[in-house]
Amino acid sequence: MQTKLYIGTNTKMYKTTRQTIAFLDELGRLTQDIDRECLELFVIPSYTTLEASSRSAYVSSITLGAQNMSWEDEGQFTGEVSPLMLEEVGVRVICIGHSERRHIFGEDDEVENKKVLAALRHNFTPLLCVGETDGQKAFGIENEVLRAQLKIGLWGTAPEQAGNIWIAYEPVWAIGVGGIPADVSYANEKHTVIRETLEEIYGKETGAKIPILYGGSVNNINAHELVQTPNIDGLFIGRSAWDAKNFSMIIHDLMNMQPYLLATKKK
Repeated sequence: MQTKLYIGTNTKMYKTTRQTIAFLDELGRLTQDIDRECLELFVIPSYTTLEASSRSAYVSSITLGAQNMSWEDEGQFTGEVSPLMLEEVGVRVICIGHSERRHIFGEDDEVENKKVLAALRHNFTPLLCVGETDGQKAFGIENEVLRAQLKIGLWGTAPEQAGNIWIAYEPVWAIGVGGIPADVSYANEKHTVIRETLEEIYGKETGAKIPILYGGSVNNINAHELVQTPNIDGLFIGRSAWDAKNFSMIIHDLMNMQPYLLATKKK
């Protein structure tokens, strides 16, 4: 059971450097009243904004992430970004296996595994994204898909590394402009599958400690219900988080519930 809530956003290919800094500064100011022992707040902006973002006045209270990363430290890989380059700009989290990387750019589970291993080798926190397509859901193989994405994506990682790993469950059909939020009971069911798989990989005690976040059309209305479920440790929010005031509102609403949430999840 987690002792804090994990809440973050990936701004995808939106927000210029100027817009990103303004967003971080406003978000940091609006959430500075929240104890970071209770909240892990992270933002994953575009590559070109990272260096400037690392100099934000509130960077100490907002963890920065990168949207992708090469598994190689250097080489003839035009267009790729090295772990060494991300180390220079103070990134901590690496988003790996986002559905758009998998389904638009053709990355498979073996590629995601290479990136997870590289991230851990460089002391980053890999945020491994998993999720089924609507077709896989229709065929009733979503559990098998999730288990395969986890088992292959985390292949070769050791239990002692598990403390640096985060998982995001993002059903592909729930993401984007036309996305439909997953029913809360369905999301909890899939998070249970993920939890059981992590416990199988790392052992019950270690697997139980890895944060599992839900992402997919999260908004002001469904955020409460989602984080009350036993195996949802936080939220990976899309466009509802891209306005700092609205994102802060969601965060504050959830943090006001936290004593109740933690008590409920202990049962």
